[in-house]
Amino acid sequence: MSNFTPLIFYKFMLQNDFKQAILQGIPDDLPPHPTYDSLVNHAPVRKDILTREEKKLALKNALRYFPAHLHAVLALEFAEELKTYGRIYMYRYRPEYPMFARPIEEYPCNTRQAAAIMLMIQNNLDPAVAQHPHELITYGGNGAVFQNWAQYRLTMKYLAKMTDDQTLVMYSGHPMGLFPSHKDAPRVVVTNGMVIPNYSKPDDWERMNALGVSQYGQMTAGSYMYIGPQGIVHGTTITVLNAGRRICKPGEGLESKLFITSGLGGMSGAQPKAGNIAGVVSITAEINPKAARKRYEQGWVDEITENVDTAINLALNYMEKKQPHSIAYLGNVVNLWERLAERSIEVHLGSDQTSLHNPWAGGYYPADISYEESKRMMVANPETFKKHVMDSLCRQVSAINILASRGMYFFDYGNAFLLESSRAGADVLNPDGTFKYPSYVQDIMGPMCFDYGFGPFRWVCTSGKPEDLDLTDHLAMEVLEEIAKTVPVEISRQMKDNIRWIQGAKTNKLVVGSQARILYADCEGRIRIAAAFNQAIRDGKISAPVVLGRDHHDVSGTDSPFRETSNIYDGSRFTADMAVQNVIGDAFRGATWVSLHNGGGVGWGEVINGGFGMLLDGSDDADRRLQSMLFWDVNNGIARRGWARNEPALFAIHRAMEKEPRLQVTLPNFVDSALINNVI
Repeated sequence: MSNFTPLIFYKFMLQNDFKQAILQGIPDDLPPHPTYDSLVNHAPVRKDILTREEKKLALKNALRYFPAHLHAVLALEFAEELKTYGRIYMYRYRPEYPMFARPIEEYPCNTRQAAAIMLMIQNNLDPAVAQHPHELITYGGNGAVFQNWAQYRLTMKYLAKMTDDQTLVMYSGHPMGLFPSHKDAPRVVVTNGMVIPNYSKPDDWERMNALGVSQYGQMTAGSYMYIGPQGIVHGTTITVLNAGRRICKPGEGLESKLFITSGLGGMSGAQPKAGNIAGVVSITAEINPKAARKRYEQGWVDEITENVDTAINLALNYMEKKQPHSIAYLGNVVNLWERLAERSIEVHLGSDQTSLHNPWAGGYYPADISYEESKRMMVANPETFKKHVMDSLCRQVSAINILASRGMYFFDYGNAFLLESSRAGADVLNPDGTFKYPSYVQDIMGPMCFDYGFGPFRWVCTSGKPEDLDLTDHLAMEVLEEIAKTVPVEISRQMKDNIRWIQGAKTNKLVVGSQARILYADCEGRIRIAAAFNQAIRDGKISAPVVLGRDHHDVSGTDSPFRETSNIYDGSRFTADMAVQNVIGDAFRGATWVSLHNGGGVGWGEVINGGFGMLLDGSDDADRRLQSMLFWDVNNGIARRGWARNEPALFAIHRAMEKEPRLQVTLPNFVDSALINNVI
């Protein structure tokens, strides 16, 4: 007992209190109401969309989580939340303990698979990671882990009690319950926003979310797989590198090139860091001071200014010095684009990453109206707000068109910018109805990465130890360097870019929240890296299990006609068989949890996407699971892309069939276009 110091005893008590709080779930008595923290970045007030009768129903729906003796107090409280914020978040039930990903052994559990999921949920809600943590929103303005704090508490309790022969069923943040299953079944099955297609318009989401019956899970928020903006830093780095390669002369680097974009909240906050890694000078506009300063404090952007000309002059200075540098312009992106056009500044690369999948509820703010006034207007006068947004989009596109006519390469970064601009009446369409500018998937990620099977593979070290992450980086680099020795020329550049990325991962200080890493890898890379991790865990070199996952923005995970599948040209890009089949196949091939969402990135009703999580614990069972599931998770999408006659995908699926004789894929026959032209 002499070695049981006061500090160790204090930590033991904190851990015990935390475990007891998890096991308690929803308390029988009212917990104290936490004060509203004005220093936290809060979600915008949602518009008042419910009728009086629907508001009554929303209260009934919320109160069903609590015993009747609490209803009188909570009914008044929840009614006030609904009136004030447009949603019932149940702030009273926000836990008192700090929210972050703890080492896996600190979670109460009967199976480490459940503990890993609890860790990932808490990482998604960590204030250092989440965009609006007190509203349970991880990124994208509305990408929710849960709809309210009662759902969080109940889910964590279920996970703590779960055994290896039970599965937790999640309906849009609501834990339906633990159901008997078996050890090879997923421990959790998540669906978000799975509504009837004719009820998938933005206002349908607003109404159903206000009623507490559906939510927008984004891509990796509602599937517990977000790892902070690092996840998109890599994708943005690849995108900017390859966009730059389209405009650079042979042997020319990106050091003097200017990249203009917008958005520093959630995923978009990765842009300045990616710009620095790629080697460009960047200006990123952001209207929300808290979001901009958060990225500055985290070291993800080099400096901030509120003056548009100062931002431009700083960029010109660093371009002249050929020194990568990132500048945050704290102001409206429309003013930035217009000023660049007025001053005839040479912009080399341009994009946008405001949350235009959610244009009327905080995803995009109009020019010439203050941030605070915009937040009031979107609730009090939504039609006027909508008109201002549409006018601003038209102005933004006009300025972009001027700069593009002078040589700028502009691309849509999958946030529905072109789609919403076209709906606003902006000059963004060709005479045949196609967009003037490409999606980054059409020009870059689709033909260079997705068709070949490369996508955002990621992992989290559940020990929380940086040294474990360092070892996984080293193992991943060893695997990639070994593969690169014999890799076909068609994918040699992708391999080189990823080796470069993993070599600099630690130096670039990408970790926010959990000890996590992302790496674009193909099927062979993913399986071999995962197997190396599992062996290292078995040997005790990695001290605790590792969670595998990916962004849904991947080869097979997402059917999104204006983003992930925008380079599908056989007419099937509006179908969603691939994403749904992906989740079903992952579920019976060994995933620890699976998720299927409506919405994510490009908007509610515009996409279906699916994801997974898998725990590696050093066991033979994990070896079996990773081999079976990862092979399917990639090749499902390659097969579909090959059937669409995408030649890189045909190359990739032929390689896959050569390596695995049990794989037999239907391949397309090509037709002479002249023959078709003579017939039709």
